[in-house]
Amino acid sequence: MLSRCAGGGRRECVSPKIEKIIAQTAEDTFSLGGTIGTQLTGGELVLLTGGLGAGKTVITKGILSALGYDPDDVTSPSFTLVNLYRARLTVYHIDLWRLDDAVDAAMAVGLDDILAEANAVVIIEWAEKLDRPDLAANAIKIDILGDGDEPRTISIAAQGHLSGVAAK
Repeated sequence: MLSRCAGGGRRECVSPKIEKIIAQTAEDTFSLGGTIGTQLTGGELVLLTGGLGAGKTVITKGILSALGYDPDDVTSPSFTLVNLYRARLTVYHIDLWRLDDAVDAAMAVGLDDILAEANAVVIIEWAEKLDRPDLAANAIKIDILGDGDEPRTISIAAQGHLSGVAAK
């Protein structure tokens, strides 16, 4: 299909494959993160969206566990904005929740400098606050619906080697 893609211009675009997973428990959500983490090679951008308490940090803990980092040491960077983890891969864990909508989120966390580290994995919670549509085209987009004790419906959209990431 021909359409506008990130970077501008008309060219053939590949639509990302979208998977929907039902996670019955927090352990299922963590496990999904682990499945994703085992497939990361560096340079990936993971955009997480979902309500407060949906499980964004739980997925992040699963990803980091798969990369050899102790998940008990992974915390949401709600107040620090960015946590850096040195695991099998360098991981930047960013949380945009506390940023006012009037703030340029990318500028506030130094996103361009972080993304310049080509082999790092960048995980962004509350990615809907990020006004950078140019980044979304090559990202792993994970949206989590549900809260409390109810099951989570998790939608994952990815392209390239991570297409079908949850099924592997």
